Amino acid sequence: MTKKEESKEVDDPEFFPFINGTRIDLCPRNSKYVNLYIKWKNDPKVRKYARNVVPRSLDEQKKRFETRHEGISEHISFDVWHKKDKTLIGQIGLSRIDWINGKANAFLQIGEPDYWNKDIGTEATKLLVEYAFTELNLNKLHGGVAVDNIGSWSVAEKIGFQPEGIKKHEMYVDGRYVDTKIYRLLKEDWLKRKDR
Repeated sequence: MTKKEESKEVDDPEFFPFINGTRIDLCPRNSKYVNLYIKWKNDPKVRKYARNVVPRSLDEQKKRFETRHEGISEHISFDVWHKKDKTLIGQIGLSRIDWINGKANAFLQIGEPDYWNKDIGTEATKLLVEYAFTELNLNKLHGGVAVDNIGSWSVAEKIGFQPEGIKKHEMYVDGRYVDTKIYRLLKEDWLKRKDR
C-alpha cells in the first residue's frame, strides 16, 4: 500500500467542507479517520514538535469522540483535506478558547510529510484566522512554536503573527531543552493587512 493510499483510508472519502480554500478544504473532524489521527500522533517525525511524548492508543482516540460536547466549547478543530488528491493530510483548530475575552490558541499539524513545505500550512492557517475573526468574532489568536521548528514559525510570520517573546527551555526535544517563540495576532492588525 502506498503512502497516498494509506492517508486516504477510503477510496471515496466522505468529507463535507465547512470552509473552502483554493487547494484545501477545512472539514469537521470525523471518527471514521481515527486510525489516521493515531498514526500522526505516534509518528516520530510528525509528533516531534507537537510534544506527543506518550504513546496514543486507538481506544483513547475513540473515547475523545465519544465525550465531545454539543454547542459552544473551548476547542474547535478541523480536518485539512487536499482537494486535488482527495486526501486527509492534517488538522487545524483553536484550543483554550476564551469566549469572554475573545482569544484562543491556534494550532496546526500537517500529518502527511509529503505535503510539508508546499505552503499548505499557510493556506490552512489563513482560512482558520479568517474564520476566527469574522465568524467567531475573536479578537486575539496566540500560539507557541519551538525555535527549531522553522516551518511553523515561518507560517505564523507570513500571515502576520507578531512575536511577543521567547520562553526559555520550554520544550524538551531530542535530549535537549528548546526555547519557544510566542506569537500573537490581533484582529485589528489582521484587518489592516487584509485591506492592503
